[in-house]
Amino acid sequence: MAVKQVIPTRMELTRLKRKRITAIRGHKLLRDKRDELLRRYLEMVRDNMALREKVESAIHSANRNFVIAKASMSEASLNTALMAPKQEVNLETAERNVMSVDIPVFKYKTRSSDENDIYSYGFAFTSGDLDGAVRSLADVLPDMIRLAEIEKSCQLLAIEIEKSRRRVNALEHFIIPETEEMIKYITMKLDENARSNLTRLMKVKEVMLADAHGYDKK
Repeated sequence: MAVKQVIPTRMELTRLKRKRITAIRGHKLLRDKRDELLRRYLEMVRDNMALREKVESAIHSANRNFVIAKASMSEASLNTALMAPKQEVNLETAERNVMSVDIPVFKYKTRSSDENDIYSYGFAFTSGDLDGAVRSLADVLPDMIRLAEIEKSCQLLAIEIEKSRRRVNALEHFIIPETEEMIKYITMKLDENARSNLTRLMKVKEVMLADAHGYDKK
């Protein structure tokens, strides 16, 4: 690795040593954060897969009931029955912090707390299969909202994991090795200068002794 241009002074050496200590500490913290984010991400992925299978199964069942209801009712009657939904759903969003990542929290409220207040039509002119289809969709709504919450959380965690991974790699493979190379280079230069100064001082001392005692200088 090529060493950047650096002034080989003790002050610069002290600064680089402090930088190395900070980088090593930051590397450990970021690595721990990455590992914990990855653990939570995998937990959410497992929950997401199970919940998605449940939601897809429920929607498939509801669609089947709608097909059966459509077969036993006229299209005009079916459209009229479903034209004006009776129940109303309000979605509220909030956030919770997971390892410095703000992930969404979805909560919903219905206009009426009565679970049977979902049929916007009379039962005299509709099929029982339509009741089952509407009930199936009403029952799967909480899981659908939860699924949206988990999938968005997984997306945000994945982005943060990638950011942490890049930072860890930058510290581990570039910043820390480069700093250590510069420290090594400055230390070598300072040692070399110290040896040169020592040699020069010894030579000066030798000359001064020769002058003082009248040694023959050759």
